[in-house]
Formats: sequence, C-alpha cells, structure tokens
Amino acid sequence: MAWKTGVALAALLAGTDVAAQSAPAGEELAAKFGAREGVQQVSLAPDGSHIAYVVPRGTHGSAAVIADLASGHMTPLDLGDGGRVTPTSCGWASASRLICKFYGIGDYGGQRISYTRLLGFDADGKNPLYLGRKTRHAERPNQFDGDVIDWRMGDGKVLMERNFVPERAELGSNLGADGRDGLGVELVDAKTGKAELVERPDRDTEGYFADGQGNIRMKIELPRQQDGQLKGDAIYSYRPTGQTKWTLFSKALRDDRQSLDPIGVDGTRNVAFATKRLDGRLALYSVALDGSMKSELVSSNAMVDVGSIVRIGRRGRIIGATYVTDRRQTDYFDPEYKKLAAALARALPRTPLIHFLGATADESKLLVFAGSDTDPGIYYLFTKATRKLDELTRARPELEGVPLGAMQAVRFPARDGTMIPAYLTLPPGGAAKHLPTIVMPHGGPASRDEWGFDWLVQFFAARGYAVLQPEFRGSTGYGDAWFANNGFQSWELAIGDVTDAGRWLVKEGIADAKKLAIVGWSYGGYAALQSNVVDPDLFKAVVAIAPVTDLGRTKSEADGFSNRELVERQIGSGENIGKGSPARHAERFKAPVLMFHGDLDLNVGIGQSRLMDKRLRGAGKPSTLIEFPKLDHQLDDSDARAQLLSRSDAFLRKAFGG
Repeated sequence: MAWKTGVALAALLAGTDVAAQSAPAGEELAAKFGAREGVQQVSLAPDGSHIAYVVPRGTHGSAAVIADLASGHMTPLDLGDGGRVTPTSCGWASASRLICKFYGIGDYGGQRISYTRLLGFDADGKNPLYLGRKTRHAERPNQFDGDVIDWRMGDGKVLMERNFVPERAELGSNLGADGRDGLGVELVDAKTGKAELVERPDRDTEGYFADGQGNIRMKIELPRQQDGQLKGDAIYSYRPTGQTKWTLFSKALRDDRQSLDPIGVDGTRNVAFATKRLDGRLALYSVALDGSMKSELVSSNAMVDVGSIVRIGRRGRIIGATYVTDRRQTDYFDPEYKKLAAALARALPRTPLIHFLGATADESKLLVFAGSDTDPGIYYLFTKATRKLDELTRARPELEGVPLGAMQAVRFPARDGTMIPAYLTLPPGGAAKHLPTIVMPHGGPASRDEWGFDWLVQFFAARGYAVLQPEFRGSTGYGDAWFANNGFQSWELAIGDVTDAGRWLVKEGIADAKKLAIVGWSYGGYAALQSNVVDPDLFKAVVAIAPVTDLGRTKSEADGFSNRELVERQIGSGENIGKGSPARHAERFKAPVLMFHGDLDLNVGIGQSRLMDKRLRGAGKPSTLIEFPKLDHQLDDSDARAQLLSRSDAFLRKAFGG
C-alpha cells in the first residue's frame, strides 16, 4: 500500500497532473484492468489510531490488514485462505478490538450454500476468537453467523443480530430444550465472546434496526406459509419512546406499492427514515418514533427515486439521502457535512464523487473516498481541526498513467418514442465516429448503471471501443412506470430498448454497423443473448458472462429455498417462459457467442451457460464456453478477469474481421 501523509487541503486546491502515457496493448492491458480493486472495505478505529483494510490476497481471495497510523506498520490477519473462507468486512468494537466477517461456500446435502463467520482480533492481529454460536447437533446448517447492527461507543461490546439454530433433541439429553430458533439479537463482548440475549429469536423476523444508542427500535418480519415459503409480505414494527412492546409501523403487502418502508433509524433524532412513493417515485420521509408517527418529507426528486441514506459516526447518524440522475447526488441534512462535501469537491475537482466512509467516535477524523469516471479513486484521512487530507491509498494503482475514456450521459429514442437514458464512453484520444462499439446492458434486472469508474467499460474503451450502457425499461431508480413488471416479465420491452440502443449508435455514426457487439453480465448476459433472438442481424458478436439462458431453469434453481414462489412470480409463467428463453431459440442466432461462467455461481447456475452452449452447438452455431473452477458469480479473481478481458477482446476483433 502506498502512503502519502501531510497533504494539506489547501495544497489539493492546486492539484497535480499524472503524466499520461500510451495505453499498453492486449494482455498487459487486460491484466491491469482485471486486477481487483486494491481496497475492498475500510474501517477507522474509534480513536483514529488504526485503520482496518480488506484487500485482495493473491489473484483470488482477500486478507484483512491493520494499519497503525502512527508507525505506518501493516499487520495482516492471515486467516483468509482465498478458497474456503475469505474476509469481506471488518469493524471496530473498541480502539483495541476488531470484528471481521468471513464468507465461504460449502456443500450441504448435495446443495451448495453460502455462509458467514465472525471472528474477533486485537489491534495487533493477535488473540483471534470465534464469535459465532456453537452447536453440535444443529437441525439445519448455520449459514448466518450474524451482523453487527450497533457498534455502540467503543467499549468492546456490540449489538449483533444472529441466527439461532436449534439442536436436535436426543434421547436422554436436553439438547434443543430451550426452543430458541430464528433471528435474535445479543450483546456480544468482542474480547471474551460472552453474549447476553437482548431480543428473543423469531423465525419470521428478517432483520432489526438499532438506534445507535444501544437500543433495538424496529424489526422486519417476513411471514411464511405453512410449507415455509415466503408470502412476499413485510411487516414493520417499532418500539415507541420508553416502551418495550412492539407497535405496528407499517405493512408492505405483496402487491402493495404504497407502503412505508423503513431503511434506517437515527436515535439522535428519535426518528426512522422510510421510503414511500410520491407521484410514482420513491421519496424519503422521517417518521417520529415517539408514538405519534408524525412524518415529514425530507428528500424527493421529480425524475428519479430517492433510495438510500448516508450515515456517519459510530452512532450511525443519518446525515443525508442519495439519488441518481445523470450522476449520484447527495441531499445533505447536516449543514456541517453539506459544507464539507462541497469544499472537498472544490478541492478535488478531478474526483468529484465524494463519499464519507467512516469516522472516529468524536467525528474529528473522517475516512473519505474520492473518484470519478476517469479516476478509480483515492482513499483519504481528513482531520477536521487542521482541515488536512492525508492520502492513504489508491483504489487501483495499476492504472496510474493509463488513459481512460470519459463517460457522458446521453438519451436515445426507443421505437415507441420514449427517450432512454444511457451512458456513453468513448475511447481516450478523441475518436468518436465509425468505431467498433459495444452495447453493455446492466445486470439485475432490478438495478441500474451509474456515472463513475467501471473496469469492464474502461478496458474496452482503452482498446478503442465505444461503449453504451442503456438504462432500459425494467431498470430501477426511475420510478414504477419505468420498472414496469421487471426485466423478465417485461423482457420484450427491456430487450427492445437494448436493441434500439444499437440501432441508435449506428444511425448517429458512432458505431460501425459491421463492428457492433453486445456484452453483458448476469441479466446483462441474458439481454445480450435474447437480443439476438429478437434481432439476429443487429449484433455481430455476443459476449455473455454468467448469463440466464432459460427462464424455466431459473425458476427451478430456486427449488428447496424459501423464496421459490417469489422467484416464480418474478419470472412469470405461460408463453413468456418459452419466448423469453434464448436457449430455446438457438437456431435464430447468426452472431458467434462467447460465454464465461464460474462453477460455484450461486446466483445463476453454470448449467444455464452449459445448456446455451449445447443448444447453440447442436444448431450448428459458433459457441465457446469458458468455465472458471471454484469461482462465484462475480468472478472475483484477477487472473480470471484478465483472461475474460483478453479473450473477449480477441473474440470481438476476430468477429469484426481483425
């Protein structure tokens, strides 16, 4: 890790230019862009003495590293093996004690499942302690060890929601006698592991909201049917000030689009923040928790949804709300942070995306991230008293000096006249016409793209491609009408927007019609394949990463899980299944297809790509499937990503005639 200290905020106003250099070619460039981000998660100790980083370890897996800010000494917590379990996040229970969450994938009864485990460490990396609940004869696998929902003020004890799995009762034994089952809350000592029950477990409870003051103020229940399947409803309850009894806050029934959905509690103000639809778009309200349920509109936008909140400090104070127009915007409620964010944006004009990631207990020091479309980002430590920024590390040091393409927001007309928002990234260097071009639909489909650095987009831009990312109807963030019935049930509308994006690129002269391709990941991979069922002549090459290929198979992949019926409702039924499954229409393909898939993918089973490849080959169509062993949906491996990039680039160039 690179450290740069003592950089005054005033000095940053002038800025410094990184000398540009010509982009490396081919595999070297693929390795640079394929390298995983240098910081995956970061956390600041309550007294500001240490920072915990989760960083890549080798090509695959991660490691937790503790940085002593006084000495600069780095101590790795070398418990992630990069295979069975790997750390995903860390936080500070006190100035001297750390809690880290580890993630893994295992096998249970022939079915692959994910699981998490929590461990505590001293600030010097010593005295590791397992903090999960130990069972000897569990009735079912304990997938979820727990989450810290209130870090409190740094005394070493935290409120942790955790899954209670009963033990099988055995003859002559009292195992399982207490009957505790479901999600509960305990006050856990990170040093000793001792736990005190705060909320009795409940199988219908999906989550709890703490108030940053050490109190549980809200809970979410997801009722189930008799067979254990989720109904699709949500019930929110809260505790009015000074009371212990739960009171109904709101209900979100399965087909109700007018519910009040809490997303956070701020104990310093004794309010919950909740979203509710206003003119077809999500707006943010504050709701008093004193028993009056008095609500106040605090943030809304006429064009897009307001869907998330910004927190700061150990108490998790809510200081703002965010929404995405052409760029992500933050509506700050706290005047100090509003002023500070504006000052940082002026001081760092090349990296205008400013995020507050953490703070000391007294908020005198802040972790800050700043990035942009053409800068992967820099992590800073900001000291309020001196108004000084210390640069900690860069997100992707491998890309320093590599020219990147600017991302611009555009609009294009769909066939029905609707203007579709999108992001267009052109190659660095000024070329803007008759380019090899990629349409890149996002995953989800309940998702959207945003302005900012994207390693996949920027690799192709660096290799001379124009890239268009359409926010097709079925994307989130643009209100109910835009979401329609999601990108699966309304696939004809979504895929129509995707193909219209390609036609617009050709009409505008941006794309060379003979060098137009489509590349997508997950649902984006589905869209890439299905677009060639709808219009086989438009795209000259298809790259699909971890794609859905058969909607019926997607429904069957949920068998054995409590959300099976919800998945079935999302996908739909009837002729939509057959028409909307590209694997059932392989004979229509004219473009060559390249697919990538990890064989541990829990989101979209690798059988989807294997089926598509088999059907295409059976129809005499050119198809290549590259499988990555022991990798999940995100292909979180630097070598695998580098191979994905280099193979895709070579594939497209060959399809385009060299």
